[in-house]
Amino acid sequence: MQLLRRQFLKLAGAVATAGAFSNQAMAEDYPTRPVRIVAGFAAGGGVDITARLIGQWLSERLGQSFVIENRPGAGGNIGTEAVVKATPDGTTLLLATVPNAVNATLYEKLNFNFIRDIAAVAGIIRVPMVMLLNPSVPASSVAEFISYAKANPDKVNMASAGNGSAPHLAGELFKMMAGVNLVHVPYRGQGPALSDLLGGQVQVLFAATPGTTDYITTGKLRALAVTSAARAHVLPDLPTIGTFVPGYEASQWYGIGAPKATPADIIDKLNREINAGIADPGMKARFAAIGGEPLPGPPAVFAKLIAEETEKWGQVIRAAGIKPE
Repeated sequence: MQLLRRQFLKLAGAVATAGAFSNQAMAEDYPTRPVRIVAGFAAGGGVDITARLIGQWLSERLGQSFVIENRPGAGGNIGTEAVVKATPDGTTLLLATVPNAVNATLYEKLNFNFIRDIAAVAGIIRVPMVMLLNPSVPASSVAEFISYAKANPDKVNMASAGNGSAPHLAGELFKMMAGVNLVHVPYRGQGPALSDLLGGQVQVLFAATPGTTDYITTGKLRALAVTSAARAHVLPDLPTIGTFVPGYEASQWYGIGAPKATPADIIDKLNREINAGIADPGMKARFAAIGGEPLPGPPAVFAKLIAEETEKWGQVIRAAGIKPE
């Protein structure tokens, strides 16, 4: 009996060792065929642009095509579910972003749990938003705007790119923390929201920085502050909202995720290459052009960010009673 037990343990150890060597060899050879990076939003936006930039870098570094597949719909949920169900071999990845953390609370019934079913691979960039006013609003600072909004409750319209969008949540967090009452007016995307802000139909918008700088420099819109914790290199003269509302922070972020059972060696290899990419001067300049600040670190750091953002925005969604469109 003892002999049989020893033989079993020896065989089990050999199998485990062989499995470890197999995974290591797989990671060394990875990728042996083209890799899909699924972007859960349409082409042309921040998710798509970030996916294409990092995809090109990984293609050049790893000698295999990293193809961007746009799967828009349901606030990114369609693309995310496709990755959750994919074979966990490193050939299907997800461009993870703020809506993934938001949707965990925003949608009552999902066919997946983002934190449980997607493995964090690496952060890529964080992009600040900017608080914009129509010039007719008599406020030249965040403090003045808060005073104006408190003196005119229910009379200041706040545009957003849609219910549950990052600009909407940035605005709701501002309302909660500054103690002001702004009337939310959702649009189907940032473009229409900007148009009505320019036209004066709405008075304030928390907007993604790309596509707004020309309006700011020409004086067509007034920028009060950025939403990030620190000043943004893309708008260096603007203070942070946190300067006036301590603790406020609401930036957008992008990173890479993979199906949960993807081998750790493959995740680590991707993490190393992505970190090398966001540290590369040429890549840093390309990300900086869209307002991106690098988000370096091991997979655990990105996983921590996702967990914290899921909890943070869950609290805002519940407090504001936000529902999907």
